[in-house]
Amino acid sequence: MVGKVLGIRELEQFSSRRSSIYVDPECEKFFELPLFIAASSNDITTKCQCWQFSPGKEPALRSFTEIQQLLQQNKKRDVKNILRENSWPINSPIRSQLWPALCAQHLTKQNMLDGFYWEMVHQVFGTTELSEKPIMLPAFVDATHCLPYHLTSTGRAVADRIVNVLGYDCPDITYSPVLYPITSLLLHFMSEEEAYLCLAGLVGSKEKTFINQTKLQHEVTWKTVMQIAKKHTKSAIAYFQRICPGQKLERVFMDWCWWILAGLPFQHLVRIMDCFFHEGIKVLYRVALVILNLFHKECQSNNEWSPDNIKNDIGNALIKFCKKIPVSPAKLLHAAFSIRGLSTQYISRIFIKTEMLLKSRSALNSGSKQLIKSRSSDNLPTSQSQVNIQMMSHTLTIRELHSESCRNLLFTLWSWLPVRITMYQPVLLYTTEEHGCSLTTFYVRVEQHEPTLLMIKTCNNEVFGAYCSSRWFERNVKDDKGQRQAYFGTGETFLFSLYPERAKYPWVGIEGDRDLGHSSELFMAADSKMITIGGGEGQAIWMDENIRFGKTDGCKTFNNPPLCPSGDFEIRVLEVYGFVGV
Repeated sequence: MVGKVLGIRELEQFSSRRSSIYVDPECEKFFELPLFIAASSNDITTKCQCWQFSPGKEPALRSFTEIQQLLQQNKKRDVKNILRENSWPINSPIRSQLWPALCAQHLTKQNMLDGFYWEMVHQVFGTTELSEKPIMLPAFVDATHCLPYHLTSTGRAVADRIVNVLGYDCPDITYSPVLYPITSLLLHFMSEEEAYLCLAGLVGSKEKTFINQTKLQHEVTWKTVMQIAKKHTKSAIAYFQRICPGQKLERVFMDWCWWILAGLPFQHLVRIMDCFFHEGIKVLYRVALVILNLFHKECQSNNEWSPDNIKNDIGNALIKFCKKIPVSPAKLLHAAFSIRGLSTQYISRIFIKTEMLLKSRSALNSGSKQLIKSRSSDNLPTSQSQVNIQMMSHTLTIRELHSESCRNLLFTLWSWLPVRITMYQPVLLYTTEEHGCSLTTFYVRVEQHEPTLLMIKTCNNEVFGAYCSSRWFERNVKDDKGQRQAYFGTGETFLFSLYPERAKYPWVGIEGDRDLGHSSELFMAADSKMITIGGGEGQAIWMDENIRFGKTDGCKTFNNPPLCPSGDFEIRVLEVYGFVGV
């Protein structure tokens, strides 16, 4: 019975005339506890409280067919609203189709045809038969949080096998404690193979974050939640700091995801996953903020959560509170999605700022030896790539410089890139030397790549440019009102100068938590007539539609000086690089 760990689809449809629900005996053996035990036609008893059924008239709920049509039409906003508003019962068969369809949106590997998973299983284990012996879990799994959610030993063995195959197929995953619990959840509603494909979509998503895959991402995420909470749950944070002056907030927020995954009742968790599989990790951020506010409210009115009872371990108290959370799944989600000022752009800005601060502190604290190592050839392009770049590049082969200086320029630039990008090999996407001086051609060759590296050599041999974190295609993206956004990009964007001076100009927002205003977030802009990088009292880089003339000023986004002394420049060469595999 491989691949049918739980068989929720085989639950018999409950009748409008009877309130009892029956479970296929063949499926029931895969649970630690029976799902439902029907004592009589009008009385349902369950040993697993998370699967209780509430009799009564059910509201009209949207069908999977309706949602599938919207997904096919790419109406993601409509899908989002439906997922938020429709509280399907815990035993609804819709999730056996809905969850795989939602996750399939994010699947980037197009070679996963029918049978791919079982070929991988055979490759890893030598057989598709489920071993009776325990399977050693990958190093990225947190053994203390392998939450099974009532799976039997067979179900857990299947979950073990899935994460092993995923680790084999995705070697870049080095730390991902939430991956196992999500695997267990998926197995409640689908086959083993479908669960694997869902996970492959979540970890491979390019547009949204679902599952952290490194220790750095894990740390940045909980610190991002903490920063957001300081703004959106000020009263709760102030209360915790007051009753526990000696306990650092960091200890509380390090376990934020376990408030949800290990604390909340199963019916709450399933409804959250309905939205999470479509919208990403921001759903969990919102739920965490609601939990904090609810807990703070209960602390003031319920003796069980009095300061004396929780001050020694607020983190553990939060998880216990979640197990008894006093609101329904619908009310929890309604409160979560009612939080204002928590846009994807805002969360991304906080996340990137936190990530860059962590990286900079790590570099400072690791000492000179580690700093030297981080700039060694380990994370540089391969030797052949270095040769290729210098041979095809007209910005890194300035006549006045010998080859060793060109190599040093490349090394310097590489040391400024985000660490994750240095793992990929660069490829020349566009050069005016080969592809001509046309903004239209520029967009055709470059706009779908993210990130990109722009390098300009002027007729005076100055060399400067920008690391652009977002696709240039985003110039066409429209907001909710149908208007094209003037500026786009994120705080990972930075400017640089390589010749005659070497300097990096990062986003001003990474220097502190103060609000710098709109002018500090003018990263990238483009249309059919020009390209702009940086804004606010000047444009750091501006180029015309013929990619022949440009100008450079100081700007508020990067707090940079003009990148060449004259301010105005004539372009000798423009080169744009992408990164293979990103």
